[in-house]
Amino acid sequence: MTTPLRLVLVDDHPVVRAGLRALLGGRPDMAVVAEAATADDAVRQAAALRPDVVLMDLQLGTGADGVTATERLLALPDPPRVLVLTTYDTEEDILRAIEAGATGYLLKDCPPDELFRAVDAAAAGQTVLSPPVAARLMDRMRGPRTTLSSREVEILTLVARGHANKEISRRLFISEATVKTHLVHIYAKLGVDSRTAAVHAAVERKLIRL
Repeated sequence: MTTPLRLVLVDDHPVVRAGLRALLGGRPDMAVVAEAATADDAVRQAAALRPDVVLMDLQLGTGADGVTATERLLALPDPPRVLVLTTYDTEEDILRAIEAGATGYLLKDCPPDELFRAVDAAAAGQTVLSPPVAARLMDRMRGPRTTLSSREVEILTLVARGHANKEISRRLFISEATVKTHLVHIYAKLGVDSRTAAVHAAVERKLIRL
């Protein structure tokens, strides 16, 4: 009999973890060996249990996010495969996760069969992407596309959340003049002339998430 794939679930919502455990644990070829709600706990569990695949959400409440957790997991002596399973599908999130070393990127609204296939593929070291994620990456490769730097994404996200330039400068430890310069560059890249229009355009193009 084939040994079941050993899985660790990382999500800060207990209900989500319970649903995934019920779904995946119902298969004879998969076994959920642990759950974690934080990056620190995920790394501890993986180091102790050496799972085949870690299913990783990107937003983990307080503390490090799923991308940082992924980087730390892959730095372990016997690293697991990391399969991102999240609701976030912005270009920035996808690229950060892939650059961190995630084997795959799925959205939580995927059908169960797609999730099962993705877990199997991830365990085998194969890259797996949800169709919407793959389409977004293909669009990026096919033609010129607006790309914001990490700092610009950071600033525009704070703008979207209602922070004034002074608050942004204090949070990011940069001057107000630097914030204004970044905003000018953002406006130029997005072809807009106001904070509201910049936020609307960036959300519409999935360059930032709120």
